[in-house]
Amino acid sequence: MASDWRDKKLYPLLGILLLSIFLYFNLGSNPITFPILWQSHMGFVSANSTHFIIVNPRAPLENQSTFYINGWNSYWLMQESVWAGPSRSRVSKMLKKGAEMGLTVCRTWAFNDGAGPNALQISPGVFNERVFRGLDYVIVEARKRGIRLILSLVNNLSNFGGKAQYVRWAQEAGHNVSSSTDSFFSHPMIKDYYKAYVKAILSRKNSLSGVKYADEPAIFAWELMNEPRCSSSSSALILQHGVQAWLNEMAAFVKSLDQKHLVTVGLEGFYGLNTTKGLEVNPGEWAASLGSDFIQNSAIENIDFASVHAYPDSWMPHDDMEAKARFLSRWVDSHISDGDHVLKKPVIFTEVGSLVHADNQGFADKDILLKTMYEKIYESAKKRQAGAGALIWQLLVEGVGEYSDRFSFVAWDNPSTYKLILKQSCRLKSIFAESIQSRKLNKDPCSGNLP
Repeated sequence: MASDWRDKKLYPLLGILLLSIFLYFNLGSNPITFPILWQSHMGFVSANSTHFIIVNPRAPLENQSTFYINGWNSYWLMQESVWAGPSRSRVSKMLKKGAEMGLTVCRTWAFNDGAGPNALQISPGVFNERVFRGLDYVIVEARKRGIRLILSLVNNLSNFGGKAQYVRWAQEAGHNVSSSTDSFFSHPMIKDYYKAYVKAILSRKNSLSGVKYADEPAIFAWELMNEPRCSSSSSALILQHGVQAWLNEMAAFVKSLDQKHLVTVGLEGFYGLNTTKGLEVNPGEWAASLGSDFIQNSAIENIDFASVHAYPDSWMPHDDMEAKARFLSRWVDSHISDGDHVLKKPVIFTEVGSLVHADNQGFADKDILLKTMYEKIYESAKKRQAGAGALIWQLLVEGVGEYSDRFSFVAWDNPSTYKLILKQSCRLKSIFAESIQSRKLNKDPCSGNLP
């Protein structure tokens, strides 16, 4: 009887399984995906004044776990997840390696607008389901590794479409739109395009897990825009008013659809003309004229935490390393102080970049700036201040060189930087107890590595 059962039942099932695997790895343009039957539990992250907490609905507020972040950027995850096989394995490797370094948050793009082969939004409100499934995969893999994602919703730059693509769409539809990309912030039709996009993202049901994005705890936060700036000849104060109005409207719109997730702007952290700090702290006079203002933008009611970037090598290209380190120290101190005393919100340095190879600059120099940032965050964590974490820009794995820039590197190929990242993860965990579930998901990278 057992033999008959194997002949009649087991072998056909095995054949179907093998055929499905074959199709999965060979029909890259429309890969077959299998539903996820079990997912690990993760708590949502919330902001409690100047701190992040991992929400446990069964525990009182004073017993919630405080969450300080060591994280990274890999903007390319969705792009690599579009295709089955080796591309997706690189995404899995990146998330796995991130967890092995004790990293807990990854920031990545949830946009690609235009007519490109891997565009997510082909035209306003029209989506490529194959690319959407790639984003589904990223979210499922992140949760598998205990990683939370900051998902950015549009680019200020023209890379991957950005606000320039939205302006072109409005022009092609016959609307009277200025050729300036700053029309993105003011034209009613373009704002409707963006809102429709946001609604599609937040209401998306993951094809692998069946979980709606708005209900997914592996999503840490929605970022309204990567590095909002204005480039027109209007006065900086007029530009700031336009950006401020747009941020107010869009933050409220996101919250109307999703009350479970945090919302941030995506700022570089420059101070505007209406604050004396601009002259003292900004990397140059140019920084106050870009239409954004760290204090004003971050103070918006529906913005849950402030975001800041840090690129001393780009912003101060002619200064020596000592001057860049001094600037970075002052830059971090100023924004953490604002989070504590002015905004009353957490502050994350969501992009921290320094040159990998330029003018024979090696990783020792890169490590100086990264160590400066990490020391500031560690001190903030020890004192329970608003400096809630830093995300390095950006990490790669082997085989994704097309996404590289001057600040990108493979961490495990650079032992001194790898050690620095791991040490930061471990000493933050030595202050704030790691969750039991996180230990179950990943081998504890800090075993024997705590300071």
